[in-house]
Amino acid sequence: MSTTPRRARRLLPVLLLLAWLVVGGALGPYAGRLGEVASNDQAAFLPRSAESTEVIAEQRAFRQRETLPAIIVWTGDNGSDGGGGSVADRQAAATRALTSVAGIPGTVGEVSPALLSRDGAALEGVVQLRPDLGDRLAETLDRIRSTAERVPGTTVRIAGPAAGQADLADAFAGIDGLLLAVALVTVLVILLLVYRSLLLPLVIILGAVFALALACAVVYVLADHDLVRVDGQVQGILSILVIGAATDYALLLTARFREELARHSDRFAAVRAALRQSWGAVVASAATVALGLLALLISDLTNNRALGPVGAIGIACAVLSSLTFLPAVLVLLGRAAYWPAKPRAADDRTAGHGVWRRVAALVDRAPRRVWAIALAGLLACAAFAPALTSQGVPLDETFVDDAPSVAAQQTLAEHFPGGSGNPAVVVATADRLDRVLATARSTKGVASAAGVTASGRPGGEPLVVDGRVRVDVTLRSAADSGAAEDTVARLRTSLHAVPDADALVGGYTAQRYDTLRTAERDRTLIVPVVLAVIFVILAGLLRSLLMPALLVATVALNFLATLGVSALVFPHVFGFTGTDPSVPLYGFVFLVALGVDYNIFLMSRVREESLRHGVRQGVLRGLVTTGGVITSAGVVLAATFAALGVIPLAFLAQIAFIVAFGVLLDTLVVRSLLVPALARDIGPRAWWPGRLSRPRESPEDHDEIRDLTSASP
Repeated sequence: MSTTPRRARRLLPVLLLLAWLVVGGALGPYAGRLGEVASNDQAAFLPRSAESTEVIAEQRAFRQRETLPAIIVWTGDNGSDGGGGSVADRQAAATRALTSVAGIPGTVGEVSPALLSRDGAALEGVVQLRPDLGDRLAETLDRIRSTAERVPGTTVRIAGPAAGQADLADAFAGIDGLLLAVALVTVLVILLLVYRSLLLPLVIILGAVFALALACAVVYVLADHDLVRVDGQVQGILSILVIGAATDYALLLTARFREELARHSDRFAAVRAALRQSWGAVVASAATVALGLLALLISDLTNNRALGPVGAIGIACAVLSSLTFLPAVLVLLGRAAYWPAKPRAADDRTAGHGVWRRVAALVDRAPRRVWAIALAGLLACAAFAPALTSQGVPLDETFVDDAPSVAAQQTLAEHFPGGSGNPAVVVATADRLDRVLATARSTKGVASAAGVTASGRPGGEPLVVDGRVRVDVTLRSAADSGAAEDTVARLRTSLHAVPDADALVGGYTAQRYDTLRTAERDRTLIVPVVLAVIFVILAGLLRSLLMPALLVATVALNFLATLGVSALVFPHVFGFTGTDPSVPLYGFVFLVALGVDYNIFLMSRVREESLRHGVRQGVLRGLVTTGGVITSAGVVLAATFAALGVIPLAFLAQIAFIVAFGVLLDTLVVRSLLVPALARDIGPRAWWPGRLSRPRESPEDHDEIRDLTSASP
């Protein structure tokens, strides 16, 4: 062999390693800078075509600029009197405080006088803030609170969208550092236990960090040019997704490299063989996840569409790192990558841990019984899936920990109508204002309705813009309740019937209502698209139609079983009375796409072995040789998604449980028992219409099967 190819073989890994070191060094800071281009404005989460979104567009005409309301609530420290003089004295003091608040930088517009609750025990004032305060929002609210505390004998709380947005920003504050640190440490500990090596886990973690740095840099540039949208949820899921996927792909490649080291004395040949045998499964696996995420672009919800391209970019970077950086390091390190452990020879007769040989023996001995029991267990769990309510998370459960805005909203609801400070917003034709007001006030569940005036004070001339007026409708029920959503539905029905009013109903409650309806529509549309995409990829990889259909059906059943368990765990263990409407869809995309990953790893190996040894041996060999690595990958992915639980938001906590539990259920039951048992029971027909060669079994084949299913090492 000439010296030129040898030099090229040595130079290529070095160049790849240097390139990734440059990527990590130059782009690493972007992992902490995504917050600069992230927006946690809840209005941006709305459906594009919903009525409540149309109202937001029309609302802009009624004021010079967008505002963010902050609702100040005063309650007496000791009963209704509160030690602050008469009720009138306290109301006057609160109004003076509101006048002072109007001078704080960041506030806009006039401040109305403090309103007294019907029970005389609380006061309320609304302050409008600029929506672009960003990091200064918390400081502005602190100054408002300090000024409002000048009312003697009262306790001050701040509710409303401004307070909620500040608490949301505080919850996401740990996403750059805490979440990433927890995920990386968790993965590192698991890898150290799996490999019993010090060097390889660090290499795998480094590859995942480089992939995340590249993904964050690409997303940052695109978001900065308004080509993609990033919020705290997308930011957190991106980190977890890249780390988990990059680690999974690395586990598959390094496990195959360890096998090939026993067959090739040359480390370059071993890496080349490992890549040749693994890249198809890795790319197919990544394609299922990336295309499943891109299917979210069909959604009408902004946050769903935002996750699609951002998540796909993360998966692409994870694949790129796994197929370039990791092979380069393995070529340079060789067997030293496993130090201080020594990679054991992957002889066909002895490969695999004793646990997986026992599992293979069980599958081989009684496949029909195994898949029947596994199927019955999954169906039993899936039976509870309809009990999982996805009608939204109540405000007091939005944050896992106690949040000041939630406590303030609860105090507000105790003394004022449930929808006080958060009205339904109606925009209608100006000359039908009287009829609109009368219809709104007569609607069941409405406490009051008043038109917005030009002076901003009650009783003034209505503010007319382009022939339209705005009416604020206060609901009797809390704005985040099901009863309030029912009132909005009735309000729309009655107002839409007013001739020539062209009335539109929006506001917070209407936004929740529209989001729920849109989420239901998205699930109906996106679920079959994702299943079809995955089926096509599997059919191309496995060259079969029946086997991909079985795999898609099993991962879908695993998803339903996970929802069933969640329906029991969420209310009885975590205390959640509701589920965010996006959770089932996110759970479906992640679980089905990621669940197919492990079946791809398994069945691509089963097909490879079946072509050499027949279907029976192929199933057993595939299960034994991939059992350890796929289980490790599942545990790693479950642990990384579980790390989302460190962010104190119900949405992320629910996603963390569904994906973590679902991945473990898929890894330990579906991939380990159900799928192999079905493949073993159905035999060659499972690969229809493709045809696998069926070598004639010999006494040596029976000896190998006995060795494969023996529990002794």
